[in-house]
Amino acid sequence: MSVSPLRVLAVVGSLNKNAVTRVVIDHVAGLLRQTDAEVDVLDFLKEPLALFNPDSFHAAEGFDELRSRVERADAYVLGTPDYHGSISSTMKNFLDHFWHEFAGKLFATIVASHEKGLTVTDQLRTVARQCYAWTLPYGISFTEDVDVKDNQIASQALKDRLEVMVRDVRVYGTLIARQRHADLAAAEACFLARYRK
Repeated sequence: MSVSPLRVLAVVGSLNKNAVTRVVIDHVAGLLRQTDAEVDVLDFLKEPLALFNPDSFHAAEGFDELRSRVERADAYVLGTPDYHGSISSTMKNFLDHFWHEFAGKLFATIVASHEKGLTVTDQLRTVARQCYAWTLPYGISFTEDVDVKDNQIASQALKDRLEVMVRDVRVYGTLIARQRHADLAAAEACFLARYRK
């Protein structure tokens, strides 16, 4: 079964109105759209998400529509600032709302960091693993005022790395999505068998 076009949910994990994370996610979304991917940008500054409450999150206003958007995606591009070596509370809150929706899908990670963002990238990979999702074997980190200035990508090195990521999301996201659909429709044993309807 072919999966075309690839459906990507790009998540802005910052509530800062001047977030450089948003600049980079919007840039990646534009590049993905040039490859004919369907891209949905989820920006919690524009679409607030209530703090996760395990007893009531299903009943929260707008949750069903958000869950539909998350389920529809074949791949996720997650952008977060590095807060004390950790993902932002905004990103953590989003990830806490979902788990089986991520299973068998691809995560790509982007971190705004004055360090290298390694612990943040590792945390996003841990979430992916715990949700039975795949990740690209690398993450991208960048620095404000070096790689992003005046609301645009200023560094050719970052532009080049983002183009590689977009290519890899398109190629591996499509391959993984195709296999995920096949595994969900099949009868043989595999890790996605528990998600069959």
